[in-house]
Amino acid sequence: MDGIRGLSGLSVPIEPPERSGRSPGASFADLLGGAIGAVDGLQARADAESEKVALGAGNLHEMAVALEKADVGFRVLTKIRNKVIEAYQEVMRMTV
Repeated sequence: MDGIRGLSGLSVPIEPPERSGRSPGASFADLLGGAIGAVDGLQARADAESEKVALGAGNLHEMAVALEKADVGFRVLTKIRNKVIEAYQEVMRMTV
């Protein structure tokens, strides 16, 4: 989760539930939903910048930065998803 902190444009509060005042059951879902929304926003901005450049009105540098931010955000989110799936599979392998 520390990798998400470096993404600019990410407005998800990343702090433990005991400090944020939220219930522990809902904090992970809120965090994950906010991270997905933030990455979606980064990708939408990258698409908009690409469209501007394709039409001849945009700045190539801004487009490259927006595309890289979207790529990094998507990779971090994919890694988080993979870790969650691994944890779920590990729990399912446990015998009770």
